[in-house]
Amino acid sequence: MMIFIYSTFPSKREAKEIGEKLVEKKLAACVNIFPIESLYIWQEKIVKDKEFAAIIKTKKENFKEVEKFVLKNHSYDTPCILEIPIGRVTKKYLKWLNK
Repeated sequence: MMIFIYSTFPSKREAKEIGEKLVEKKLAACVNIFPIESLYIWQEKIVKDKEFAAIIKTKKENFKEVEKFVLKNHSYDTPCILEIPIGRVTKKYLKWLNK
């Protein structure tokens, strides 16, 4: 089963480095990285920040390994790591992902 793992990073460089390693280790088939603006509370203050979001396309059974790798290599104390289930995917794309 295919899933997306959504995570955010403080820089494009960090998102790319982690994304590349996930693809190299075959923990992800593809990683999309794009700039975002975030608003959140951290240490009791509202933070307005520019970040980079990554959508990590992978198999459900890879979630724990991806999570472990991101936690080990991420610069945030509490990185966002979310599993997003996929309702439907084309057979051809799923076949590619599973390779």
